[in-house]
Amino acid sequence: MTTPQPAAVEDADSLLPGSIEQYLAVRVPVCAPDARAGDVRLALHGHHYESVADVAVCVGTRLVGLVPAERLLSAADDCPASELMDADPPVVAPGLPQEEAAWKAVHQGESSLAVVGQDGTFRGLVPPARLLGVLLAEHDEDVFRLAGVISSQATARHASEAPLGERIRLRAPWLVVGLLGSGLAALLMDRFETQLAADVRLAFFIPGVVYMADAIGTQTVALAIRGQSVGITIRSMFRLELFTGLALGVLVALVSLPAVWWAMGSFDLALAVSIALMAACAVATVVAMALPWLMTRAGRDPAYGSGPLATVLQDLLSLLIYFVVAALLLGGA
Repeated sequence: MTTPQPAAVEDADSLLPGSIEQYLAVRVPVCAPDARAGDVRLALHGHHYESVADVAVCVGTRLVGLVPAERLLSAADDCPASELMDADPPVVAPGLPQEEAAWKAVHQGESSLAVVGQDGTFRGLVPPARLLGVLLAEHDEDVFRLAGVISSQATARHASEAPLGERIRLRAPWLVVGLLGSGLAALLMDRFETQLAADVRLAFFIPGVVYMADAIGTQTVALAIRGQSVGITIRSMFRLELFTGLALGVLVALVSLPAVWWAMGSFDLALAVSIALMAACAVATVVAMALPWLMTRAGRDPAYGSGPLATVLQDLLSLLIYFVVAALLLGGA
């Protein structure tokens, strides 16, 4: 009689996130190829296993096959494991992404998936219930990607159902950054006090320039986050979105030029407002595309910080562009 032995496995701390080893069962029944079915069944009594869906057949530490539980239970007592086993079971190496591993098991029609190291050492089995969990998790992630939301159900639920304290902890720091940015905006306006004092009409158009840049930037941030959630890279979106922002800026400038000229009676002022609008919209698009990418690369959820941070940067840059253009075109007058 061969007594099943526990499978060998790497230290759990070394497992890669998202790899199939996260679902590994190491306490599984193991027998030798010449072990008799009756002896293996008898040896199962009195032992606790994480799964008995399959019995691993090993020579030393090397896996040679898997015996499904239904074959083991229906076999004659003297039938050797070598005649019951599947000699070509689905085997994967440590570190394989969980989705690829689960699909391999499904396509081969096996109930369990064996994990074998590069040195041939048997590490353990991924049992049926855990394989189903992998497939369900991957299915949910794909559905959420197609819906254009956060890339995984767990992240989406966490963002939507987080308790009050955690919501404040995640969102308040970005709002503090925005508050500091408003202080910088006040300092920036103070820096151009001369231009404002010389022609108070410049102040009339500050809200319009800032709003248009923020509006286009907000649209771009939303599109960038949604695109990332469905697997579209920022690089592939960047050129088209940049041209879109520039085109919208030109459109707004063309509309504002005659309107401001007619309302204020100053072509130079109208030209300054129009050029500032066009430049601010283009810059806002760049900022709005860059921030979600940078936050994702930094391991941060862009849904929390991209909006507030993009807003404060766009406001500061819009004000700077507006006052610089006004100073160049209007001078101190």
